[in-house]
Amino acid sequence: MQRIALKVWQVVEELGESYMLVHIIADYGFGDLAFAEVVQRVKFYLPDAEPILTPVPAFATLAAGFCLAQLGLNDAPAGTIIYHNVAPREDDSRSRAGNAGERLAFARLPTGVRVIGVNAGYAFSFVRDAAAEIRWAAVSASGSQFRSRDLFPQAAAAIALGQPDALTEEILPSDLPQVPSNCIAYIDGYGNLKTTILSQSIKASEGNTVRIRIGELEQEAIASDGSFAVEPGKLAFAPGSSGWIVQGQPTSWMELFLRGGNAWEKFGRPEVGTRIQIL
Repeated sequence: MQRIALKVWQVVEELGESYMLVHIIADYGFGDLAFAEVVQRVKFYLPDAEPILTPVPAFATLAAGFCLAQLGLNDAPAGTIIYHNVAPREDDSRSRAGNAGERLAFARLPTGVRVIGVNAGYAFSFVRDAAAEIRWAAVSASGSQFRSRDLFPQAAAAIALGQPDALTEEILPSDLPQVPSNCIAYIDGYGNLKTTILSQSIKASEGNTVRIRIGELEQEAIASDGSFAVEPGKLAFAPGSSGWIVQGQPTSWMELFLRGGNAWEKFGRPEVGTRIQIL
């Protein structure tokens, strides 16, 4: 890693200043010291980076993948990077030496956004078929409990600065899991439940009532083409604000929205990944 660090600094000095938006998606917890440490290390190797922090629940690779796609498959400033780390270390159930975990991977999206992050669970699932390129990063997957601070920022900087030996073999899209259907993908600050239900798959007519079961709770929702097209206190089941267009093909996801309330609370605070049944 010392060799990588030296090369990174050589390239930084040659390029001079250049603005770089860096989204950091991780499950450290909002306001956690870990975010500050990772930002500090990223700025050490990329002094002109402008970090934006997006926390997701612990081990929620599905939420990380959803955020990654929402930020990476929509318009972004030139040079934008997404650096993500949600690493539950579930790729091997045996005891691990050297705090080994899932490997660091790289994806180049059609928007020009570059994604650098741990290939764990569903982290790359939303972009696997849209990405122009997916490869492994040339960095060890072991050697620190806090790899996203101690190991990965150097490798991320090497990739960001175009070092020729920063990437290794290709990852085939078929080697990555598909997005699981009918699940909670992300819970926003208002308690809206963003799902992995494609809006194109819903046949309910506008204004019809549907029964939705999440976990042990079942609620009535009104099918709508817009979240605010229901009265206050009513639960809407409608295409949400998240989605993207790739090669002219739009993708939009259904959302559960309680007008004037909190849909997450109404369903008993289910976790990301919980299955959704439309009855």
